[in-house]
Amino acid sequence: MRTLSITAALVCLALLGTVNAEEKLSMSDADKKMYAELLDNNPAEMDVAEGEQLFGELIGSAGYAKMLGVKEKDLPKTIAGFPRYVEPAKRVVTLAQSIQMAAAANEKPVPKLESKEMVKISAYVKSLANGQKTNIDVKANKHMQEMMKLGQEVFEERRGGRGLSCNNCHSMDIVGQRLRMQPLPDLGAKETAAASTWPAYRMTQSQMVTLDKRMQQCMKNALLAELPLGSKEMVGLEVYVTNKSKGNTIAIPSVKR
Repeated sequence: MRTLSITAALVCLALLGTVNAEEKLSMSDADKKMYAELLDNNPAEMDVAEGEQLFGELIGSAGYAKMLGVKEKDLPKTIAGFPRYVEPAKRVVTLAQSIQMAAAANEKPVPKLESKEMVKISAYVKSLANGQKTNIDVKANKHMQEMMKLGQEVFEERRGGRGLSCNNCHSMDIVGQRLRMQPLPDLGAKETAAASTWPAYRMTQSQMVTLDKRMQQCMKNALLAELPLGSKEMVGLEVYVTNKSKGNTIAIPSVKR
């Protein structure tokens, strides 16, 4: 098995998954207590509730379904398939980008991807698919196939002064080794279900974070140039990571370390 270099251990990607039994062994008693309390009373639930109100004011379920070209009753299944190709955009978009599109179609202010409002709205909209299985289809059309290929390239590309990539911490021959006292996760494993459980409340930041923002934080930790939110490369990376979680149950908001 390939070992993780000391350099990589210092700056490589941090955990994207949920806290599992093995990780709890590495947590302090205080963190374990905090985690247990957060599971019972997740602060992000308030953010999701606020996101529901913001979503209703900007778009509403009927307007969102109309923009996506689906029936309102089919929204949960449709949401579970993001990122996906959306005809009005003529390209593959993330859930947050589709929300921007719907707001624009409704002639309402378009929330920025990095805004707190978008985090809350995205969390609420994705929570509509709670209990659904992530059903992204990377073979649905040429657009999805191209983004899947791009996402894999981004995931495996070595960048920055230390030549690190996402794959340095999440390839199958590295998974299970420890970084900062935490086992490196398989992003597609059921207990991790990375893309199925974001946006999530992060204990270490005391706030809710989206998957793309979390990936930016990983890049920063690895001393890589951060891919801009909404960029083709970031969307492709989200397609690739989400595909790893295909078939896992969506649960929003979750709690992360």
